[in-house]
Amino acid sequence: MGDGAGSRGHDPQSGGRCGTATSQPPAPGGTIRAAVYLPAMADGTVFDAVADDYDRHRPAYPDALVDRACELAGLARGATVLEVGCGTGQLTRSLLGRGLRVTAVEPGGRLIARARERLGGAGGAEFVDARLEEAPLPRAHYRAAFSASAVHWVDPDVSWRKLADALVDGGMLALVSYFGLDDGGSRDDQLALRRVLARVAPERAAEWPIYRDLDGTLAGVAQRQDNVSEAWAWLGGYDVAREYAAELFEDVQLAALPSVVEHTADALNGLLGTMSFWARLSPRQRDELAAENRTLHERIGRPIRSSTVACLLTARRTRRSRSLRLRAPRAP
Repeated sequence: MGDGAGSRGHDPQSGGRCGTATSQPPAPGGTIRAAVYLPAMADGTVFDAVADDYDRHRPAYPDALVDRACELAGLARGATVLEVGCGTGQLTRSLLGRGLRVTAVEPGGRLIARARERLGGAGGAEFVDARLEEAPLPRAHYRAAFSASAVHWVDPDVSWRKLADALVDGGMLALVSYFGLDDGGSRDDQLALRRVLARVAPERAAEWPIYRDLDGTLAGVAQRQDNVSEAWAWLGGYDVAREYAAELFEDVQLAALPSVVEHTADALNGLLGTMSFWARLSPRQRDELAAENRTLHERIGRPIRSSTVACLLTARRTRRSRSLRLRAPRAP
């Protein structure tokens, strides 16, 4: 289950620039209009209804970022990890391919069925058909908790605590997603797409995030390294930042892999059809938007370009004794 902020059609090439957030002063970044936590859409039915298209159009995640997460977490083959919102297995396959044992929590039954088909006979995966809020997870059990384009669908008053409770002390939280980038190589195409969306569905266009350049993305996360929930909220424009998360996680790091991707109109429309905003359009708006995208593709005479950045945000579970000390009231 998930929704990336940028359009993606395939994995970034390994030759892309990688960046890591540092403690340097942040460069000015655009504000984000979108604030996404919609309880009515968080039960999995939105993506479950388009499970086949989701499996067909949603990309996997870069091997370089998965390797980085496993390295930081010190994961060896056979390590037990949690995955939140596995969808149809875009990340799950990569985790299993590295010999990890995966407990995948997903509230969409059709998505789980497609994930089982996609993974074939790959062992080491246990699927839990539930939202994270209700999933019965053991405490202090997992060496790492992964979530690909999904954690913002979990109630943020619950999510960070539930993830922290499931991790062993020092265990790694690894969040990965694609986000749109402001980049000269695709700016004209993206502006054209935004104009189309504004004409067809102005209420949805008003919610679309403002894209930043890569330096602004890295610098903004660096400014929020004290709280993983604030860093993730800022990256995607999600309403998931909570103060309590700062007590539970430390050592926040970002790795970023940018790329420019190209879509035909049909491929772009297929991808957009798996995103949450599409479910909030009327049938007439969907038809008009798809037609306008085909017109744009024909007018420019080449694939439609999008600049995206695949981001891996990691944070380490603080030791429980330290968390208790942080919450303890000071003596008068």
